[in-house]
Amino acid sequence: MNEKILIEKAASLGFSAAALIDTKQIIFRPEFRICCEDNSCGMYGVNYACPPACGTTDEMKERVLARKHAFFLQSIWEIPDLEDKALLKKDKKKHNAMIRDFIKEIPEENRNGFMIAASGCSICPECSIVKNEPCRFPDLKASCVSAYCIYVQQLADSLNWDYDLGPGLVAYFGMYVFD
Repeated sequence: MNEKILIEKAASLGFSAAALIDTKQIIFRPEFRICCEDNSCGMYGVNYACPPACGTTDEMKERVLARKHAFFLQSIWEIPDLEDKALLKKDKKKHNAMIRDFIKEIPEENRNGFMIAASGCSICPECSIVKNEPCRFPDLKASCVSAYCIYVQQLADSLNWDYDLGPGLVAYFGMYVFD
């Protein structure tokens, strides 16, 4: 796998930054789970990729650390009004679609991992969990960085990436974790 070529592919897909990291570089903060439990996104308990269905903080951490590498990805979006939830959701969905497109660029032999998204899974208009049915796309579902309790700002800072961009700009982050 050629890291440089994949980072160039990430840029061509619209990512502002991409880096191949060792999963041991990732800091987990279980107290971040409160971001999910507060249910500000409305997905707590109604999405297989979100708590509590996605797993405990320890299970999520173990899932990541069971793999060796991750591509850490950032995209930057112009969002003049941070109260515009519809636009935030739309752009997070685009960011996550970009991650899925990036994964397709990874050589087949390295596509043995999973995606960590900028928000909860939104593949289906309504998650099948609400009807007590199994996930329709278990191989595609992706939990968000908050569900994994990943300290994204610390990781971004360690790579000298901008995290707080100022008024009108938002950075979204995600990962592809693999062996």
